[in-house]
Amino acid sequence: MMWSKKHILDMESLSVEEITAILDTADGLKEISQRTIKKVPTLRGKTVVLFFHEPSTRTRVSFDIAAKRLSADAISISASSSSLVKGETLVDTARNLEAMKPDVIVIRHSSAGTPFLLSQKVSTPIINAGDGMHAHPSQALLDMMTVREVKGRLNGLRLAIVGDISHSRVARSNIIGFSKMGAEVRLAAPPTMMPTGIESFGVTVTYDFDEAIDGADVIMMLRIQKERQRNFLFPTEREYSRRYGLTLERLKKAQPDVTIMHPGPLNRGVEISPDAADSVGSAILDQVTNGVALRMALLYLVAGGMRNADDH
Repeated sequence: MMWSKKHILDMESLSVEEITAILDTADGLKEISQRTIKKVPTLRGKTVVLFFHEPSTRTRVSFDIAAKRLSADAISISASSSSLVKGETLVDTARNLEAMKPDVIVIRHSSAGTPFLLSQKVSTPIINAGDGMHAHPSQALLDMMTVREVKGRLNGLRLAIVGDISHSRVARSNIIGFSKMGAEVRLAAPPTMMPTGIESFGVTVTYDFDEAIDGADVIMMLRIQKERQRNFLFPTEREYSRRYGLTLERLKKAQPDVTIMHPGPLNRGVEISPDAADSVGSAILDQVTNGVALRMALLYLVAGGMRNADDH
């Protein structure tokens, strides 16, 4: 399909056809990272601004590497190094960046809805790299890419997402994305970490970890997001780990070829044991590898790379 979408803001706004096109494009671009010279001229002359207001390792670095492997110029700025510290509004900052004629702005912000707001205020394509507790579309897409790569399909799979569902933009985006692609999604968390009304997304909700992973094809563990919690939502980390921590023993309840995933960063010994994180079924580092290819695909599509396909 010819790509026409200008912004990547959330999973709700992506159709099944668009999700498939992104995953197929990422599959094709992944080979570039396996070359001796990891670069193609597809986005030569394009400029990508990475505007990150929250700490990030995997997302920020992978977008940076993705831009450079497509020969785009990548410029990174943070809130502390921008004029926001001098009182400039976020919209004014974005408009000033737009005046410099970049081709894509990738933004991560602690406030939900910020990428959507900027998409209404500037004409430059916006890619959401995570906004508050709302959405993280590139993470969900790389997760789907990884599962499709391992399992050969998404439709009909049973996915269990376990952990701090309430505060996780990754969980929300994956619920929407995997459900759209025909997977069965189960959620497990303490009652204090399960959003009210989440059943309306068509998911199965349980507070029993073992019930959630029974027969699961994929298990996605989430860390406890203490930075977003205002109150203590569980007695102790030891108690949480006992009830909601993934171990090799617990894995026996899932399918024999279960795939283990985690968006990172891991808190080993809390939501996942070291031996489970490093087990044969773990695709955690595959997610990181695929993150580069997937973000290459997003930059390629929104920056008009298809118009330069002959270069690639």
